[in-house]
Amino acid sequence: MNKEMFVDVVREKTGDTKKQTEELVALIFDTIADTLRSGGEVSISGFGTFSVIARKARVARNPRTGEAVHVPATKAPKFKAGKGLKDAVK
Repeated sequence: MNKEMFVDVVREKTGDTKKQTEELVALIFDTIADTLRSGGEVSISGFGTFSVIARKARVARNPRTGEAVHVPATKAPKFKAGKGLKDAVK
């Protein structure tokens, strides 16, 4: 399912217009991204938790040449599924 399909499913269930639903979905995604960007986490009971992890700088190898390559430290989003979501997928 992509974002457009997701919007269509939500629109059918809410009865809102497509434009209203697109704005709502965009607002939800933007709010999650803004919270993570500011260093916070988003915990949705029964669904899961969005957070940010810090990855340390490291030295990797180019598989073709074997040359050492410096990979800088970075931050990455992380999602941990909650019990409700895990049970729904079983």
